[in-house]
Amino acid sequence: MIIYTFDGKTIDTEVDLGSEERHVLQKLFLWESMAESIEQFRDEKKKALLKGWNCSGEISEGPALKSIINHLEKKLISRLSADQEVNAKQSD
Repeated sequence: MIIYTFDGKTIDTEVDLGSEERHVLQKLFLWESMAESIEQFRDEKKKALLKGWNCSGEISEGPALKSIINHLEKKLISRLSADQEVNAKQSD
């Protein structure tokens, strides 16, 4: 999978991430769409990195994974902001 980040980086997950990082990334894609706050997303990220792949143990964030996580956080913040606007309009 090719990911284009907001800061202009192009990351090929097959080349730039190890299998453990790709596994964590799958979880983070889900949390980016489900999280109700940036704090929740970051907490789930910490848990996923500590647990590792198939309970293999802690995984450190390489530069490519860090860039993708920053990208996902920005997407989440944008989604949460849009959700707040919709909720505010519905309350009026």
